[in-house]
Amino acid sequence: MSRQQHYEFQQWWNKQRENQNQNHNSDLLLNDKSETSNFLSVEVGSPGGNHVDRERTRSARQIKHVWLLKLIQIASSLAYVTNGVVSVVKTANRRIKSDASSERLSYRVETRFYRVIKVFLVIVVLLLGFELLAYFRGWHFSPPTVRRAADLVEYVYAHWLEIRANYLAPPLQSLTNVCILLFLVQSVDRLLLVLGCFWIKFRRIKPVAEFEYSSSSNLEDYPMVLVQIPMCNEREVYQQSISAVCIQDWPRERMLVQVLDDSDDTTVQALIKAEVHRWQHRGVHIVYRHRLIRTGYKAGNLKSAMGCDYVKDYEFVAIFDADFQPAPDFLKKTIPHFKGNDELALVQTKWSFVNKDENLLTRLQNINLTFHFEVEQQVNGVFINFFGFNGTAGVWRIKALEDCGGWLERTTVEDMDIAVRAHLCGWKFIYLNDVKCMCELPESYAAYKKQQYRWHSGPMQLFRLCFMDIIRSKMSIMKKANLIFLFFLLRKLILPFYSFTLFCIILPLTMFLPEAQLPAWVVCYIPGIISLLNILPAPRSFPFIVPYLLFENTMSVTKFNAMISGLFKLGSSYEWVVTKKLGRASESDLVTFAESEEAHGENTIHRSASESGLSELRTKRENRLYRKELALAFILLTASLRSLLSAQGIHFYFLMFQGVTFLVVGLDLIGEQVS
Repeated sequence: MSRQQHYEFQQWWNKQRENQNQNHNSDLLLNDKSETSNFLSVEVGSPGGNHVDRERTRSARQIKHVWLLKLIQIASSLAYVTNGVVSVVKTANRRIKSDASSERLSYRVETRFYRVIKVFLVIVVLLLGFELLAYFRGWHFSPPTVRRAADLVEYVYAHWLEIRANYLAPPLQSLTNVCILLFLVQSVDRLLLVLGCFWIKFRRIKPVAEFEYSSSSNLEDYPMVLVQIPMCNEREVYQQSISAVCIQDWPRERMLVQVLDDSDDTTVQALIKAEVHRWQHRGVHIVYRHRLIRTGYKAGNLKSAMGCDYVKDYEFVAIFDADFQPAPDFLKKTIPHFKGNDELALVQTKWSFVNKDENLLTRLQNINLTFHFEVEQQVNGVFINFFGFNGTAGVWRIKALEDCGGWLERTTVEDMDIAVRAHLCGWKFIYLNDVKCMCELPESYAAYKKQQYRWHSGPMQLFRLCFMDIIRSKMSIMKKANLIFLFFLLRKLILPFYSFTLFCIILPLTMFLPEAQLPAWVVCYIPGIISLLNILPAPRSFPFIVPYLLFENTMSVTKFNAMISGLFKLGSSYEWVVTKKLGRASESDLVTFAESEEAHGENTIHRSASESGLSELRTKRENRLYRKELALAFILLTASLRSLLSAQGIHFYFLMFQGVTFLVVGLDLIGEQVS
């Protein structure tokens, strides 16, 4: 039985093997046929090659063209960069030659500050040479000692290591710690100001007037307003400022315009007189005043104008510098805030700039001034009712001016002077962030530098003069502390002091005295955060955050020099230089002025005088070299080479970019370029 079963199983197994062999042979036959057909198809095809080869050839050609395009782009970029570098080098060479020729023609007095910077540069270069010698001898791996010195150079270097570790590094580290502390305090102040601004925006806090003018307002509702336009040789802007004031939406019998001309150019005087006479013929109450004895600069000019007999008939005075163009409803938006608020002395409005996008310099100025108005002025106005008067685009109660002693000629910041004295007398201020007054920013570095010098030397003059008045005043202790420590010391003295000392003196020295250390967060992170806070009110300027940080450190040289000069009455701290403007006008102002001209039967805007003055100014002005900035550029670049030897990444990049920024500014390559 078992044998029969085994036999049947064997038959089944053999049958399965035969079926598998047949299937395998059929598969082989099919494969042979497919290969034969493929071979035949290749032989019968076109002689140009198969489709795969054509695709490969086409891909190779495409890759070749792509690489050719990339090479062309790289070559064009290199040519563009090369042309830019060559242009910069030629410009620098031309300015160096012109500066040398001007030195031969006129003796140039070197300031003490510049001589100190030159000595510092010589020391830094000598230290770099010493460190390079030590680096190539391998002493940075195994510093030599006095006992094991092989030669005189090694002996001197070993003594230098002991001197810098025991005597130079400790005081430098102490100064570094003091500056870091001041830096942190100022950063906290800046952060609190920004938080205060956010709170104002979040709660929608703003001054609200109890009264608004309408078409049904009586003539008696309009108080008598005196409008003053002080100017001095303002050939480029006199016409647009006078026109903007004369078209104010205010009853003509309730307003008088004073054009206070301190020009010493008889041609400019004649032009301004003609403009005043033109508006007088239209029925505007406007007078022209010219002082024979021009003392006291702007303060003396305003003081002389307030001494006129007819001023007693006016209740308020609005002040506009020659380049300011108030909107026609300026008085209607500011005067109502005085109604029912007898303690209010000043209404300050916001500056808006017609040329903020003119060049890199104006863009960086716009960041600074936007923060000043949007944050500093607004926060101080809302929370403590006090801030520094900006000298223009504001309305004063004449009684408040008389109560605090009027305009004084003792400083170059007469606007801050009168604001502080009014605050000591108990008067309050209001800042209107939604009322804007168009004006111009200086477009050349020379004009901007002179302006910043005056703005930073004047507060120190004022602080020295009014410190005891603040101490003896009847204000609360908190208001005295705010005025002394925040308004004067922190924001006017400490800021330029630590900015220049920390980033232009201490940082380069720590590269040559590595025993004293400046942390990376002080060099990079905290300044970056502060720059970000400064740029928040002007969000369109975010692409310029790095140039802004570097340029502010560059300007710390001018601000520090001005602060020291004003505090100790050194140099030209009492010199007043009028900031030159180019007569830029916004499109809306030109349209308004044109409509006013057409309403009086004139079809053209008379700007020929301004345009001729603009061309004359451009022919007289020229770019120049700034030697303090150039010397500091070489100091920082030398320190960056030293940091490269010790592989300090953040310090190297900061020193290199800051040194390049000083070099650009020193060659006057920022701002307006005059051919």
